Amino acid sequence: MKSILLLSGGLDSAVCLAQSVKETEVALCLTFDYGQRAAAQEIKAARSLAAHYRLEHRVIHLPFLAEITKTSLVNREEEVPNLTRKQLDDREGTTLATAAKVWVPNRNGLFINIAAGFGESLDCGLIITGYNKEEASTFPDNSPDFVEAVNQSLSFSTQNKIKVLSYTQDLDKIEIVRLGRQLGLPFHLLWSCYHGNAEMCGTCESCQRLARALEVNGIEIPFSTK
Repeated sequence: MKSILLLSGGLDSAVCLAQSVKETEVALCLTFDYGQRAAAQEIKAARSLAAHYRLEHRVIHLPFLAEITKTSLVNREEEVPNLTRKQLDDREGTTLATAAKVWVPNRNGLFINIAAGFGESLDCGLIITGYNKEEASTFPDNSPDFVEAVNQSLSFSTQNKIKVLSYTQDLDKIEIVRLGRQLGLPFHLLWSCYHGNAEMCGTCESCQRLARALEVNGIEIPFSTK
């Protein structure tokens, strides 16, 4: 079956890409620029990953998202929350609040529907996305319920009834890194930081989750030492 990839350049989408090239015929990788701090680095990572697997890559610009969101991924006047390693599993006390600070209105819903348009035109049966169990508790648009609901919607809005699938949805980050290693993923190409500096910061929630998973699996990639 042909597929279309939502590729942010981060861990989850990269591992899903590595699995997709084994399971499907990947027609196109899509990356979205909605004015986020890390847009340039995410695009660079996604391009590098697509090139590694010899796949077509396209960037979709959504400037209106930057205009309608106040959250810290886009708004440079808002501070991106930093977490300690111990806080990563503190849902009620920490991560529900930090998730709200980086929430972008209907981001995943928009991405999927745009991908569905491309996917239907390319006769793809699948939209592959990088979701995970670890963050589904605070980001409902990472959850199996969301995927089930959006697939029901797509069965009406597309003639070919394209479906969303995430190979990592039932895995936590440690398990996702383990799968990526089994698939031969080039971890050095990833960008999982909320910031867009020369190196990943190592302190934002996304970096902390990646760093913990890499450490458990004995894999090293560079983070900022500042």
